[in-house]
Amino acid sequence: MTDKLVIALAQMTQSVGDLAANADAMLEWRGRAAGADLIVYPELQLIGYPPEDLVLKPALVDRANHELDRLARATADGGPAMLVGTVVASQGVLFNVVALLENGAVTAIRQKRELPNYGTFDEKRLFAPGPLPAPVEFRGVKLGLPICEDIWFPFVTAHLRAEGAEILISPNGSPYEVDKDDRRINAVAGTRVRETGLPLVYLNRVGGQDELAFDGASFVMNGDLSIAQQLPDWEEALVLTTWEKWDGQWVCLPGERHELDVHPADIYNAMVLALRDYVDRNRFPGVVLGLSGGIDSALSAAVAVDALGADRVWCVMMPSRFTGQESLDDGRECARLLGVRYDSIPIEPAVEAFDAMLGDAFAGRPRDLAEENIQSRIRGVTLMALSNKFGHMLLTTGNKSEMSVGYATIYGDMAGGYSVLKDAYKTTVFDLSRWRNANMPSLGLGPSGPVMPERVISKPPTAELRENQKDEDSLPPYEVLDPILYGLIEEELSVEQLVARGFDRDTVARIERLLYIAEYKRRQAPPGVKLGIRNFGRDRRYPITNAFRTL
Repeated sequence: MTDKLVIALAQMTQSVGDLAANADAMLEWRGRAAGADLIVYPELQLIGYPPEDLVLKPALVDRANHELDRLARATADGGPAMLVGTVVASQGVLFNVVALLENGAVTAIRQKRELPNYGTFDEKRLFAPGPLPAPVEFRGVKLGLPICEDIWFPFVTAHLRAEGAEILISPNGSPYEVDKDDRRINAVAGTRVRETGLPLVYLNRVGGQDELAFDGASFVMNGDLSIAQQLPDWEEALVLTTWEKWDGQWVCLPGERHELDVHPADIYNAMVLALRDYVDRNRFPGVVLGLSGGIDSALSAAVAVDALGADRVWCVMMPSRFTGQESLDDGRECARLLGVRYDSIPIEPAVEAFDAMLGDAFAGRPRDLAEENIQSRIRGVTLMALSNKFGHMLLTTGNKSEMSVGYATIYGDMAGGYSVLKDAYKTTVFDLSRWRNANMPSLGLGPSGPVMPERVISKPPTAELRENQKDEDSLPPYEVLDPILYGLIEEELSVEQLVARGFDRDTVARIERLLYIAEYKRRQAPPGVKLGIRNFGRDRRYPITNAFRTL
């Protein structure tokens, strides 16, 4: 029986559905793990996570079996064994599994027991729960293999401990959320280690997948709750961990201890990574966005440059008769600071054409929201024309505060392919802008200095769709609005509960009403990276036709 193991941790990205490429990457990383006894990959590394309904296609399951066999045959060379996440069908149902590959064969398979079915997860729709798993014996060592959600509850790890497991290895596909590092390490891993007394390997994937950003941040926790290894966040990493048996207890020797991002650097890097992978994997040459001189478009442009490089970002100013000189100057200066292509396309000819075209139909009625929205839709059509002609994806620039209350124009500024601010409240946008002007993100490809004029951050927000317009003409100050929205959305509080926190009753009731009636708009919004507890989309699924109010 061995008293020493070298376990390689492969904190990798994945490409959902590209099984051959994922398998090739796994073999390449295995080749770099010389000296390891075992290399471990994240959850569902072979097919990509989350696969959603793609996994229900029999052809995908067949291909997964084929690629798993190919990986297994590769282990006949005497190199590291492989612990691979994949999907397996048995008796007409699908299982999320981890497979041990060694000596040219698949020698063990363990199924995921706890299937998350909340927030971003729909695993009960896709998979059947496995039985309580037994440990897998590898070179005389009993390895417990709880998969992701299996460690968020005590049942699987307690069973593994009772069955003689000596080391817990947990492959994960855990998406980023604010403050999730602390929950993973202390609330989840620390609790399971404290309960079982066993060391735990927590291995997470990295990369963007549609609305999710996976931050990596894998770690190894010894039985005494000490962190022996802390892998970086946001980046791929291959680490060889050395294990020794001391007085009957397996211990991981101390190794790398990377510092993880603190707020708001973590949010910013989540945006950068999600946008980069979304644009690259969908094969867009770059992005185009409207640059208004306001803070939302300025921050969106900065994230785009940090994600893709200045040469792949195209900013377009589309002034109207209501666009102030400050906005023109600030937009131009943002583009200069970022080093991007900048064009100005005035929309007044189109506005005048619509005024003439609709003149008879609108006769006798005052100018109102209809004319304001026409301007926004003209801008959307203009940007989509550029996108269609040149292939760049249109990046939308609206934030969560606006989308919550419907302060956005459907088929206008909501038009586009992706939004990096979709889950960022307006106050978060201000925080991120101040932070980026003073800091260089670790993933950034943009300039190291300021990315927007200070005036963009300090001036009152405005849509500039009518004379002297300010956001606060229609909405409470964002310092008031955002906490109300957080309570209504993230915490699911009632009007009365928010009034008890000190907010004005009429204001809260009005905001709740606006939140509900804007649901139809949000259903037609582009995808955007999830940052908090409940994003619009996968996390929060409300009926459009909905008469319920809490007051």
